Amino acid sequence: MEHLDKRNHWPEPESPERRALLQGILVMLSGVTITITGCGGDDNPTTNPTPPATDKTATVSTDAGHSHTAVVTAAQLSAGNAITVTLTGQTTHTHTVALTQAELTQISAGTRVQKTSTNDNAHTHTVTFN
Repeated sequence: MEHLDKRNHWPEPESPERRALLQGILVMLSGVTITITGCGGDDNPTTNPTPPATDKTATVSTDAGHSHTAVVTAAQLSAGNAITVTLTGQTTHTHTVALTQAELTQISAGTRVQKTSTNDNAHTHTVTFN
């Protein structure tokens, strides 16, 4: 049987032309990616992960001619328990400042927390976490 006009019809089912045409189509489609997306609510919505905590160093006021350093560690922020921070420095004495669980949450979030240290060596310091 004579093949039909190829411009308007598929080649005969068993013809070499039809096989070549189908192979060509399959080769072209082999590099195609099909993505299927759904509509509606998501049973497992994606949430933004909380960034890991980092150490927070306070600004400590200079009183009685000196200052100290106060640091809340990332581990202390993550634990979320009330803590006492020891102010250290180049002096022969130390001070402490107590931080509640709520204050640690504020410090972790970047909210300003200001406290007064204990009175040691006849003076205090203002400790500010930003």
